[in-house]
Amino acid sequence: MSATAVALVVAAGRGERLGSGGPKAFVPLAGRPMLDWSVEALQQVSVVGEIIVALPEGFEAPQGTIGVPGGAARSQSVLNALAAADPGADVVVVHDAARPLVSAALIEACIAALDQDGRWDGAIAAAPVKDTVKRSADGIGVLDTPTRSELWAVQTPQVFRREALERALGRPEAELAAASDDAMLVEADGGRVRLVRCQSENFKVTTAADLALAEQLLGAAAEVKASGV
Repeated sequence: MSATAVALVVAAGRGERLGSGGPKAFVPLAGRPMLDWSVEALQQVSVVGEIIVALPEGFEAPQGTIGVPGGAARSQSVLNALAAADPGADVVVVHDAARPLVSAALIEACIAALDQDGRWDGAIAAAPVKDTVKRSADGIGVLDTPTRSELWAVQTPQVFRREALERALGRPEAELAAASDDAMLVEADGGRVRLVRCQSENFKVTTAADLALAEQLLGAAAEVKASGV
């Protein structure tokens, strides 16, 4: 892709479910703050011209990135970061710092998929759902069972054409606050979003068990790299 991309990293989460006693993105992971792993992967992608990080109050952005205040809701953090981004960048990569196992190859695949046939407004990392899923309105009674082959677990990075993301983020405040990801907003605005299949190792660190697994995987990867295998 010849277009310049800008990366927005959402790193303002409080990490309450992790029990870290502080912002999740700055929890130590394999010898570094969790945030640093995502920044490193993004810095390896040649078309990413700058990285904007939405931060919790009192924290500084990693070297080589631009920090902005995070918002109370995820969408506000994305808005704040996008407002600080290079206006000449027409492709936007959004990534959650809580997914530290992201690879440069996955980011590049999502960027490439956006322009694969010229008809997409977004390209998002996702993995096929392995378990049978039930739908319930009250957490007790089962309403129905969606067809598993049609279900995908959405991850980040999520890549968008800038104009599509800007339009989506202009939706009513209540919709922004309720949105669990940016693709949901682009879809609601009539945008066309495609899936980019990825590995389940790109999981979100939410609990202490997730953190331990991420530590193990990153440590193993470092050992392989050091051995030259």
